Amino acid sequence: MASFCVLGTFTEQGVRNAKDSPKRAEAFRDMAKKCKVTVKELYWAQGQYDIVTILEAEDDLAVTSLALSLAALGSVRTQTLRLFTPTDMRKIIDKMV
Repeated sequence: MASFCVLGTFTEQGVRNAKDSPKRAEAFRDMAKKCKVTVKELYWAQGQYDIVTILEAEDDLAVTSLALSLAALGSVRTQTLRLFTPTDMRKIIDKMV
């Protein structure tokens, strides 16, 4: 399984409907399941980003599908980071030329 960190910021629409944010989080979890993505953690945050999620999926395609589906709803803009474990990093370094 691959891990991802998704950083989200509310759009103007998302801020207007901030009180619905917990319900939207549950809808996001359901959407993730349909995309075959597991939501490991979901947090609201202070600072540059409003939401931080940790996801697991078989591949980048599943997470990209989820991100596009979420963006289409118009409440959140996201930035996705692919995460690597220490084991992953050793494999990456072993392939360096």
